[in-house]
Amino acid sequence: MVQYIGCDVHKKYSVFVAVDELGRRSVAKRVEHDRAGFRAFLEELAPGSPIAVETTGNWYWIIDEMEQAGHFPCLAHAAKSKAMMGHINKTDKLDATDLAVLLRNGTLPSIWIPQGELRDQRELPRMRLVLVQMRTALKCRIHATFAKYGITFEGESDLFGVRGHRSMAERMTELPAETRRTVEQELSLLGQIEEQIGLTEQRIRQVIAVTPAMKQLMTLPGVGPILAITVVLEVGDVARFPNAQHLASYSGTVPRVNSSGGKTWLGRTRVDVNHYLKRAFVEAANVVVLNQAKNPSQHAVKLYRRVRSHAVHGKAVVAVARHLAESAYWVLKKNEPYQEPVSPEQG
Repeated sequence: MVQYIGCDVHKKYSVFVAVDELGRRSVAKRVEHDRAGFRAFLEELAPGSPIAVETTGNWYWIIDEMEQAGHFPCLAHAAKSKAMMGHINKTDKLDATDLAVLLRNGTLPSIWIPQGELRDQRELPRMRLVLVQMRTALKCRIHATFAKYGITFEGESDLFGVRGHRSMAERMTELPAETRRTVEQELSLLGQIEEQIGLTEQRIRQVIAVTPAMKQLMTLPGVGPILAITVVLEVGDVARFPNAQHLASYSGTVPRVNSSGGKTWLGRTRVDVNHYLKRAFVEAANVVVLNQAKNPSQHAVKLYRRVRSHAVHGKAVVAVARHLAESAYWVLKKNEPYQEPVSPEQG
């Protein structure tokens, strides 16, 4: 008889409860997170047991151990699982039991688990995205510091290019002593981050082979080799998304919708999304914006300008990112290059 197992994961231990096909439940078992003891427990389970594991920050090694032991782990969406459980009280035993019940009933809100090698490889582009985010934060802080003291750099399209660095060095004396010191430290740190981004991109090219799918994604506006690799590793099998809107939602580029009484409000984008994929599409959208003068007739540029005419830059960029996410779905689904959308007037 099949045993459906629920695993409530914590930092130092996990709680397991099994539910059989007749709905009978086992006694809760607490297993400490030492490798030897954890492996010994998994060996006691029936071979090929389905195990529902709640998403936590340390699920990678747990999934690895379960797969190596010959079991079939299913990663459960934590927030959705809790909503479906409907308990007022919360205990480790209840959580593990409910995960097992949801798994047995076929209603477990599961999350895609990439293969072990893929889980390892995608840490490279993920780290690059984090470094890019740090670089952006430092640049914004440096801009803001100069602005505090009314120091502007007219005619400098890139304050962090060669000319821009020269201009900052010339105006640095206009800053108070300690403020000047912080800007110098931030510029030094920015250089280190730039170096690390370069090294990470070099390693990505060495480790990850460019596939035909990645080459097709490079036809998207703003998407180069590194972002194409990032998107493919984060999306995995595009067939797991029923349509382009689902991929865009998974990417965090779709605003929340509140509609009542014939009125509709669009809110912020959701937080329970793939943030790395969102950063990748937003980065590509920003590339589109930076090069809009070169491609004024491009659909993504027109979309940005249309939204920007009545909204802030951030919303306009996310609108472009959504277009890129939906386009990425069709590029991967059809295995065809990106094609500019045809407007009704053109059709």
